Amino acid sequence: MEDALITAVVFTGIAALFKIVSDAITRNKLINKGMVDEKVKYLFADLGRGQRLSNLKWGTVLVGIGIALLVRQMAPFYVSDSSTFGLMFIFAGIGFLIYYGLSGRSSRDQQNQP
Repeated sequence: MEDALITAVVFTGIAALFKIVSDAITRNKLINKGMVDEKVKYLFADLGRGQRLSNLKWGTVLVGIGIALLVRQMAPFYVSDSSTFGLMFIFAGIGFLIYYGLSGRSSRDQQNQP
């Protein structure tokens, strides 16, 4: 299981790195060509808030998966290897539900602000 986890983390990291670099290159090209006017500003208007909500989502999901693995480590005789995956999905689902509630509250707060 550790080998699969390491492989997944490495490939996800490489994909994230390519995305970050390609986005930066695109932004620099737009800025250098002077295309940063009203037509393009909408692309970057809500970037900070969306990034925070995305980080919140994956943070809650990964905390849920970590709790599942912690439960597996603390109770090895009560939780079998096959049920560890079930626990991971249950806690990841709980993390998504927590994110859904927090993002809904955040969007309502955002709409109420002038």
